[in-house]
Order: sequence, then structure tokens, then C-alpha cells
Amino acid sequence: MSQATLDVVGIGNAIVDVIAHADDAFITANGLEKGAMTLIDADRAEELYGKMGPGIEMSGGSAGNTMAGIASLGGKGAYIGKVKDDLLGTVFRHDIRAIGVRFDSQPATEGAPTARCLILVTPDAQRTMNTYLGACVELGPDDIDADLIQSAQVTYLEGYLWDKPLAKQAFLKAAKLAHAGDRKLSLTLSDSFCVNRHRAEFADLVQNHVDILFGNEHEIMALYQVDTFEEALAAVRGQCETAVLTRSEKGSVVVTASEIHEVPADHIDRLVDTTGAGDLFAAGFLHGYTHGRGLPDCARIAAIAAAEVIGHVGARPEVKLSDLVAAKLG
Repeated sequence: MSQATLDVVGIGNAIVDVIAHADDAFITANGLEKGAMTLIDADRAEELYGKMGPGIEMSGGSAGNTMAGIASLGGKGAYIGKVKDDLLGTVFRHDIRAIGVRFDSQPATEGAPTARCLILVTPDAQRTMNTYLGACVELGPDDIDADLIQSAQVTYLEGYLWDKPLAKQAFLKAAKLAHAGDRKLSLTLSDSFCVNRHRAEFADLVQNHVDILFGNEHEIMALYQVDTFEEALAAVRGQCETAVLTRSEKGSVVVTASEIHEVPADHIDRLVDTTGAGDLFAAGFLHGYTHGRGLPDCARIAAIAAAEVIGHVGARPEVKLSDLVAAKLG
């Protein structure tokens, strides 16, 4: 197999985020599931948007945020996602290309508009996400570029993709192509509610397709239906090559069949918005992994990236992550 020319190619829902602050009363009054991601239709999106306070609009989507982190760390990345040829689609395409991520996916000329996620951040920095998938539901196997997948060391997929049948086919095609090219496949579980929707299928994916798994302690406990993190850690061990499990301020645990590494969280001065924490953690880990770092260093880079993004509003870095990592790790 030829030498990889990309570090990571991410595949996910191409979404423009609308982020606004809200209190718990707003969450309750509008029947929202605090701290979770809920799929909504176009009418509900319009209703919530009309009720939200002043917001910040920026390109997002879980895997898109991860690729933004890869670029900020100095890595080479590409992204596959579906937008429409509308205003928000143009914004998304411009933003991801402007940060240095290759994005060749062709926009849809008909059908639903570009996706948007309405994110409400409460005073405790928790984010409640309400996502209208729009054009994302049309992402399918025809959008998966075989040459692009096989040019990357790692193909990274978000668990949210598993919500739609066409995207499932795209997911499995990408997995097959990656392994046929002797490349690695990585999955983030995305959300415990997502895990609960697809538990059996996710367990099968982890065991039979995934090389590098990302999840937080709630997601991994939901996957294996256990009551403690320690039980989940034991359950996932050996199911895939590497499992990377985050525990908020407790740091992370990286586990393989023969190793366990506990790595502390990076210091933050103030928690502002947890949006994108897991996405940027994955970016940091995969950047280290594709540049030959040992697993503990990969997790340290991940912690630095995650700490930066939770210190401000928005799910993409505001400073050059490569400079932060150089200053802290060398």
C-alpha cells in the first residue's frame, strides 16, 4: 500500500451551529432534554430558533469540529459531509476549507437545506443540542471517495451517522475501504442517547470494525449496560485495538488488550461551554497517534485541545493548538 498523504479523514453530519445562552427554566419550559442531542424536524427548528436569545453562528458538526482541531494542530485532514448549495452550505464549505481541511463533497442542488444545530448553553456550561439534519440525511455510499479514504492513516466517523439508513451504508463502505487499504478506522460514540438507540449495532461495530474507539464514561457504561466505569472499562478491553475513554475533570483512560494508561485533564481557568470537548479531545489524540506519539502522550495532547475549547463559547479552537502543545509538551 502506498504511503498515506493525509493523517485523518472525517465523515459526519455537516452542520452549522447556532449557539445561545439559556437558563434551566427555558430548557424545562420548552421540553428539552438537558445535556443531550435531540433530532428535530424543520418546524421545531423554526420554533426554537424564534425563541432563542441572541446567538453565534459557526460551522460545526462533531466530525467537522474534530477536523478543525486536526488542522489547528498542524495535521493534514479531509472531510466528507453533505450540504446544500444554499447560504449555510456556502458558509460551511468556506469555513472548513479556510482552516486548511480538504472538502470535496459536492453540494446537493435540491431537497432539504443545510443542517443546523441549535445549541443552548446553561450557566453550568452544559449544552443542550437540537439538531435538524436537513441535507445530512442524504449522505450515502456514493459520497464516499475510495481514494480519499485510502490516502488517510485514520478514517474517523461519528456515531450520529448511524441514525440514518443511507449514512449507515456510507459508514460501512468507509470501514471496508479503510481496512482494505491497511488503514485504521476510528469511531466516536457521540452521545449516550445515541448509544441507547443503537446499542447492539454499536457493540458489533466496536468488536468487528473499529480500531480506535472514543467515548465518555456515560457512553461506554450505556454501551455495555453496566453501573460503574470500572465495569465498562473491563467490558471494552480487547473489543477493539484501543479504547479512549474520557471522564471530564477526572481525565481519561486509554486501554488496549495489554495496557492501561490514566492521564489527567489539563488545567482550565474557567469552564465556559462544554460544546466540542469530546470532538477536540479526539482531534488531539488522533493527531498524536498519526504522528507516532505513544498512547499517554496522545491523551495529553487530547487533554490540551479539549481544555482550550471548553474555555470559550463555540466548538472550534480560538488559538493555534500546535502552539499550545509545543509550549506544554515540546
